Amino acid sequence: MSKTQRQHRIARLLVEGPVPSQAQLVDLLAEAGIEATQATVSRDLGDLGAVKVRLPGGRSVYAIPEHPADQVAPENHLRRVMGEWVAEVVSSGNLVVLRTPPGSAHVVASAIDRSAHDEILGTVAGDDTIFVLAVEGTSGRRLAATLRSLAGL
Repeated sequence: MSKTQRQHRIARLLVEGPVPSQAQLVDLLAEAGIEATQATVSRDLGDLGAVKVRLPGGRSVYAIPEHPADQVAPENHLRRVMGEWVAEVVSSGNLVVLRTPPGSAHVVASAIDRSAHDEILGTVAGDDTIFVLAVEGTSGRRLAATLRSLAGL
């Protein structure tokens, strides 16, 4: 089985049901007759852009964002993600801080990074906090206003 075929199967497994760990994913692949190590699965999840998301009740599972990690996401995707997950936007200097529910920051940061927004240099995500760095010449205040608008705040 090729890497592409294995990754396609992994993506299908993540859509079909909750997968909370790489070990479980290795087991699910084995049940399908696909041999893979945890290290291989880890690399595959990274290639697929998979992230851990928190389900209601606090359980974390792997999920793949709607768009591949190397594809620029359309603004309506960013607007939807921001509207669903961003609770607060504040700025300081050329930095904007976004607050999300626990376990959700990486989903929003990924959408921001993939938006290729021309005022954003990059993001750093924690559990419920994202630092968004504005490009040179853009103030944090101006970028915060843009992000607030996208989030519907």
